[in-house]
Amino acid sequence: MFAGGPWETSMALCAHLSFAGQCEEAMTLYAELFGGELSLLAYGDTPMAQDVPENWQRKVVHATLSFDGGTLAGADVQTEHYRRPQGFSVLVDVDGLERCKRIFDALAAGGTIEMPLQQTFWSPGFGLVVDRFGIPWEINGKA
Repeated sequence: MFAGGPWETSMALCAHLSFAGQCEEAMTLYAELFGGELSLLAYGDTPMAQDVPENWQRKVVHATLSFDGGTLAGADVQTEHYRRPQGFSVLVDVDGLERCKRIFDALAAGGTIEMPLQQTFWSPGFGLVVDRFGIPWEINGKA
């Protein structure tokens, strides 16, 4: 149906997460949990630095975490533009139940467990958690 269109070129899907000033802390935690390479760019290090309030100079305008073929991006947004995430979850497939539990527990620290990590008919360990930064996660353990 769509053969021959411009969408046949290579593309990648990436979740872009918004934070109310805690992007560096959140992305650093995610890098510790998932590994990979984290890059951070502060508002004060961009051409728009003169237009950003002094207390936002070190806040993150763009963060990228690349790991295991996946990518998470993030940014701090000013309070008047921030909206708490809803209507989606970041789904992570994790090899090994022990690693799955470690990641789930770290995301749950200071957050809210929506569904405890448990065996399901499709996974040896699946759970839902909203981390302390307000990001909803689905952690799916693979055998």
